[in-house]
Amino acid sequence: MNFAHQQVQDLTRRHFLNGCQVGLGSMALASMQQQNAAADQSTSGNRPYAARTHHEPKAKSVIYVHMAGSPSQLDLFDYKPLLVRNHEKPCPQEYLDGQRFAFIKGHPQLLGTPHRFRQHGEAGQWMSNLLPHLSGVVDELAIVRSMNTNQFNHAPAQLYIHTGMQRIGWPSMGSWITYGLGSENRDLPGFVVFVSGNKAPSAGKTVWGSGFLPTVYQGVQCRTQGDPVLYVSNPDGMNRAGRRRSLDAIRDLNQIQAKEFGDPETDTRIAQYELAYRMQVAVPEVMDISKETKQTLDLYGAAPGQPSFANNCLLARRLVEQGVRFVQLYDWGWDAHGTGPHDDIMHQLPKKCRETDQPLAALITDLKQRGMLDETLIVWGGEFGRTSMNEKRNGSNFLGRDHHPHAFTMWMAGGGIKPGVAHGSTDDLGYFAAENKMTVRDLQATILHLTGLDPYRLNQKFQGLEARLIGPADGPRVVKEILA
Repeated sequence: MNFAHQQVQDLTRRHFLNGCQVGLGSMALASMQQQNAAADQSTSGNRPYAARTHHEPKAKSVIYVHMAGSPSQLDLFDYKPLLVRNHEKPCPQEYLDGQRFAFIKGHPQLLGTPHRFRQHGEAGQWMSNLLPHLSGVVDELAIVRSMNTNQFNHAPAQLYIHTGMQRIGWPSMGSWITYGLGSENRDLPGFVVFVSGNKAPSAGKTVWGSGFLPTVYQGVQCRTQGDPVLYVSNPDGMNRAGRRRSLDAIRDLNQIQAKEFGDPETDTRIAQYELAYRMQVAVPEVMDISKETKQTLDLYGAAPGQPSFANNCLLARRLVEQGVRFVQLYDWGWDAHGTGPHDDIMHQLPKKCRETDQPLAALITDLKQRGMLDETLIVWGGEFGRTSMNEKRNGSNFLGRDHHPHAFTMWMAGGGIKPGVAHGSTDDLGYFAAENKMTVRDLQATILHLTGLDPYRLNQKFQGLEARLIGPADGPRVVKEILA
């Protein structure tokens, strides 16, 4: 065997693609680089937070409040006198035929709300006595009572409402919006997440993941005890000057790799290291709610140093005030099956309302008095609704409702939303959306529109398709009836 023949045998595919300048490898690389450029138009300048808006935004920031487990709309916002009058009567058969339930078995009985409702605000909105503070700001809300989804289990329903897909791997709404809006503060993440209720969402952290978008757009989870962000503080034995020198060395190596391979994730890595370094100073400052006045702390019911939903609401205001684009608040504990006092509508639901009602009303009030509500969009809701029937799992005597995809309530405020209106309605038993049905993807399209992003044009090449948060462009619509 001669030397030339041995060289040919030793030539691997990697050597071929690395050395070939005009062959298939070069063409494939050029194609990938074009797609990467579409994914992040500013990676060459290491500026992944450049804005890509399509029109003037009404909302500069979004605070999305997700009640994980799903609140019972029939006990909070959707008053049904006929359901109350028919409490414990058998559910009409037409509501059961062809329907699937997560846990209900046999022929269930109807469940009228045990809580009192009365009308509030100039429009006379019906609201439960469980929400006394929110009732006081109802004229700022647009209440959508005709929401529906196609998922009835927690994890896929949470994925669907936050990523547009019921399976993992797709970018979250916060990632899409941060990708589109960019960032106003180079020292803070564009997308921040807080979790309360002692449990993460059923779908896990993928509900604030970036999917196939560059990872710089994923949500950064912050904590209200200990280090606000894990692994950002310097390790033992390293000071800030030493951290700066090590980051400079890592940056130089990453830049060499970026120049050789053109992978946008390398530029993302550089940006994330630099952001983490700046966050060491910026995050502790913005997370210190002890600097707020006693009046503000009392308004929210917040207590510095204690993990709570109230603290998270106040932190959300502080973050959007500093230019953070998307703040996601997850609060677990709203699953109301009625298997015991820990998940029924007589004990657990009032407990969750006591924890969240005052902070939510305070958030709206605080943003308004600071002149920020008009440019901050607040969205509240769960992943689906609750049934008009009592679940009575295993003969339980507690009152509870099963998962229900056909009708649930969400509300929005600020950021281009028409205040003091109700959109849509359900039938007399609160089972199906009867008027102005609003789908999850309609909701997503409306939120994107308010932030200056065209929901049909905001897309990314993925697996040969133009992937969107809202899915195929021929279905969802921007719900203009609730826009200011």
